[in-house]
Amino acid sequence: MKTILAISGSLRASSANTTILEILGTLFPVDVRYAIYEGIGNLPHFNPDIDKDGPLLSVKALRDHIKNAAAVVICTPEYAFGVPGVLKNALDWLVSSGELNEKPVATISASPLYRGGDRAHASLLLTLEALGVQKIAEVTIPAVTTKLNEHGELTHPETKQELATLAQSLVKAIAN
Repeated sequence: MKTILAISGSLRASSANTTILEILGTLFPVDVRYAIYEGIGNLPHFNPDIDKDGPLLSVKALRDHIKNAAAVVICTPEYAFGVPGVLKNALDWLVSSGELNEKPVATISASPLYRGGDRAHASLLLTLEALGVQKIAEVTIPAVTTKLNEHGELTHPETKQELATLAQSLVKAIAN
């Protein structure tokens, strides 16, 4: 069974981005294992000096999860027109180790603003280009809070279809 690993760029307990990833997880067939990585907040600030004698356990866990995944999906909010520091930090830990190189990756940005986190999304794509990923699909979700009800259910049919298409693209990418 192949695994798709999801990473939320938000640490908030009630994060719309994590909610979007949870919803996305329901759109995969039963023969695909889908897991949301929950250790992003445990990573130390990136410093290559502390990686010289082998990675810290939290860094090793991140790298192992990504290495063992057939594909990755990243969902980011936008903070100050960019990717949240916690997400950028996690990606920086992967630069020299190469787990994302040639890995199929889909990206999502979700924001309460009408632009949908497009600046953070552009920044994320630039970082992923440096990491050598195989870009599969991307979705930008503007006004995300108007598309989720009080129970965290997606009520916007067009967004649900975009997520379904993204899921199908990932499944197709890992089928080979």
